[in-house]
Amino acid sequence: DRGWAMLDPGRETHMQIEIVQHEPPYRVGVIIGSLSRDSINRKLATALERLAPPAFEFHEISYADLPLYNRDYDAEYPQVAIDFKAKVAESDALLFVTPEYNRSVPGALKNAIDWGSRPWGQNVWSEKATAVIGASTGSIGTAVGQQTLRSTLGFLNAPQMNAPEAYIQFTPGLIDADGTVTVPGTEEFLRTFMERFLEFTLPVLTVV
Repeated sequence: DRGWAMLDPGRETHMQIEIVQHEPPYRVGVIIGSLSRDSINRKLATALERLAPPAFEFHEISYADLPLYNRDYDAEYPQVAIDFKAKVAESDALLFVTPEYNRSVPGALKNAIDWGSRPWGQNVWSEKATAVIGASTGSIGTAVGQQTLRSTLGFLNAPQMNAPEAYIQFTPGLIDADGTVTVPGTEEFLRTFMERFLEFTLPVLTVV
């Protein structure tokens, strides 16, 4: 699509602006903050994929094989980290689904984020549309951990969907093995969350 912008209201000078819009499907990289196979956040991620608009398609971005980052790796970047960054780079948007550990994010997730930001000047998170959500058996549902993650993503120049916030208290039977949400109110909230994420992602992907 193309539009016109007037440079000076008193003159007839116009500037042509080209707007390039990405066509669906939009590839969403899912980053699960727990490495546990039985994580409740993995179950939540499955439910979110089921409830998402059809314009989204999903792929999980695994980071389980990344070593602990230190700057000595920058000179000879390992292939596992190159592959990890490539999967992030090919994503149109990123969905973080994470537990809270000790009022912060899990160490393995923070390590993966650090890998994605290095070497200096090669930050793969920059300008990626992101959404953050998490589940916990506790009543505050990962609220503090999410704020820690948001602070890090903000520093890395990753645009974030700020609302709705989603702190899910995971009760027994809330999500079935196939990702079906058994509580109608929660199901509707999660569906709305993913619809809002699509609405947030589209302007981020639009190039002017």
